[in-house]
Amino acid sequence: MGFGPMGPGPMGLRPMALSMFHEAFGEQDRELERQEREKEKAERDKERVDREREREMELYERGMEATYENRYDRAVEAFSRLAELKGSRTDAALYWKAYSQNRLAQRSESLATIDALVKGYPNSRYIKEAKALEVEVRNTSGQTVKPENQADEDMKLLAIQSLQHSAPEQAVPMLEKLLQGPASPRVKERALYVLALSDSARSREVLKNIAKGSHTPELQMRAINYLGVHGGPESRAALAEIYAGSSDVDIKRRILHAFMVSGEKGRLLTAAQTEKDPTLRATAVDQLGVMGAHDELWQLYQKETSVDVKKQIIRAMFVGGNVTRLIELAKTEQNADLRLTAVRNLGVMGSKRAADALVEIYSGDKDPAVKKAAIHGLFVGGNAAQLVTLARKEQDIAMKKTIVERLSQMQDKVATDYMMELLLGK
Repeated sequence: MGFGPMGPGPMGLRPMALSMFHEAFGEQDRELERQEREKEKAERDKERVDREREREMELYERGMEATYENRYDRAVEAFSRLAELKGSRTDAALYWKAYSQNRLAQRSESLATIDALVKGYPNSRYIKEAKALEVEVRNTSGQTVKPENQADEDMKLLAIQSLQHSAPEQAVPMLEKLLQGPASPRVKERALYVLALSDSARSREVLKNIAKGSHTPELQMRAINYLGVHGGPESRAALAEIYAGSSDVDIKRRILHAFMVSGEKGRLLTAAQTEKDPTLRATAVDQLGVMGAHDELWQLYQKETSVDVKKQIIRAMFVGGNVTRLIELAKTEQNADLRLTAVRNLGVMGSKRAADALVEIYSGDKDPAVKKAAIHGLFVGGNAAQLVTLARKEQDIAMKKTIVERLSQMQDKVATDYMMELLLGK
């Protein structure tokens, strides 16, 4: 076997084999580039979808707020813009636009909007309300909306509320009818509240059905809240059932919030451990933080493998005021990124215990990023005296400069006096 010009040679490959070698690696590079482009495109698409979703929510909330305040001209404007986006809330935009147009005595415009809703979204959950609204619009066609009609609704609701205490079996059907009709959102919300306060089995059943989605999304969200606030174990079990059967992220977020309100740490912990959607996992973790569920968060942190989720847990520990765990993580966490996150959150705690821990961490840690995070934390907490002490001891010029820069931004006599020392060369 030779090693001449046509043999394997110093390169170890014949020219044809070498060409195939380059071609194979070139194909591999192209495949990696293609995968990278697809990944970048997927990220851009997700960002675009998130922006569109935020814009939809902004317009929807603006329109609903205007509706609650009886500013129907503003509501029509907001819901018109929302409908133009052709997103996931178009049917809601059309219904509430039609509702607001009717309140402005724009009968023909309201009927046209209802027609667009019925034809364009025949399976919408707003269809029933839209048809009831259409009957009202046609019955009052050619007339102006009387302001006292709103008061009539209020009086009717007060009468039903009174009846709820003396004869709940009669009140519940009336409330159901009111919820299914074209009453204002404010009145429907109050009707739902009356149901939530009732101890009757039928009221609880109606509330659960609404929470499952038998009415409009607005009422569904309210019903979920009321089940969390006013319901017992049975209501929370119903929320868990709805959560398990839903694919709507907004509904699931609302249920997670309801779990927090009702003290359901176990169900939130389960969601944080098993939920596949990262945003919902983060929401569950946040709610545990709001509850101050220290043990559950620590249990979750120890089992978690994702650095991003662990960061979320650290932030939840901050929200829950768990100084002890944050100090422990800031000192002992092996992952530098997580340790840095713990130090940063510890800095915002503002307590003396946190400040003392930051001074100790600064003095004992060699990572410049951790040291700077400790400096920032002491700065945010207004701990000028500790910063001056560190500055006096610091031999590293760059790090000392970082401390002095923070001190120069503080409105504190200790900081000012130290600045004067530096200027006078003491």
